[in-house]
Amino acid sequence: MKKIVCLFCLLLSFSFMGAQETFMVDGERLVLKNEVDGKLDLLWNIIDGNYRYFVRTESNTIIELKNTKKDGKFQEEYKSLLNELTDESMSTKRLNLTLFSLKEFIDKYNGSVDSSYQSTAIRNKLQFRFGLFGGITNNPFITNPDNLTTPLFGGELEVLDVNQISRHAVFLQLKHVLEQDELQYSTTEIALGYRFRFINKEKFSLYGNVKFATVNFSNVVVVTENNGNAISEEINDTSFDVPFIFGIGADIRVTENSYITLAYNELFALFLDNQGNFSQDFSVGYKFNL
Repeated sequence: MKKIVCLFCLLLSFSFMGAQETFMVDGERLVLKNEVDGKLDLLWNIIDGNYRYFVRTESNTIIELKNTKKDGKFQEEYKSLLNELTDESMSTKRLNLTLFSLKEFIDKYNGSVDSSYQSTAIRNKLQFRFGLFGGITNNPFITNPDNLTTPLFGGELEVLDVNQISRHAVFLQLKHVLEQDELQYSTTEIALGYRFRFINKEKFSLYGNVKFATVNFSNVVVVTENNGNAISEEINDTSFDVPFIFGIGADIRVTENSYITLAYNELFALFLDNQGNFSQDFSVGYKFNL
């Protein structure tokens, strides 16, 4: 079964690798990926950290699809251009300047003017990424008077839309915080969260996280005194919270399908009180496309 999954993932990755060619566009030499072939072709690439899109006509003319901003308002030139190239046969009212939106529009147009055209647009194709991580934390939301740090480790499954080069993702995370002699507290946390990539380049992304639902299985040793004698009591607790815990992270691409991850977590929470220590929750990990 594992071999079948690996083979499927390999075939899936090849299916999204468009052929790349070098073109001269308005005096600029560009390496572009050919996403759609038909009466109209769709070309694109990430250039200097920006997504740029182009159409190629039957006369082999390549024109960039633009959406410039003037006086605080987007001009949506790409809509006017596509209206002209398609003889206004299709509405551009809800057309976005994103890869999949453009691909779907041009794909549909090509199919309407060529009965032999084979559609390539597929909606809602999800990509899964799995990662492992390890680090340290001072558990800022529990009582920790000496501000001690303890090791942590865990794993994460991230889900995003591969078709739209999405900045948005959801993740399911499992994390375990170890105890130590000076701080006899440990917890295993299952968290569901949301991630937004506000820098989203081909080889680097920087994002904010929010964990909006958590389940914690905690163990803590409480020491009390009774007539001068220290009495230790071990407490096991299971808790469900909707804490909205915020953090930041980064992905650094190291191969076609894998990333080094850096994270600074538990900066603050909307519905959990910080117990007096500024967050020292850091982790480093590795994740890859499934």
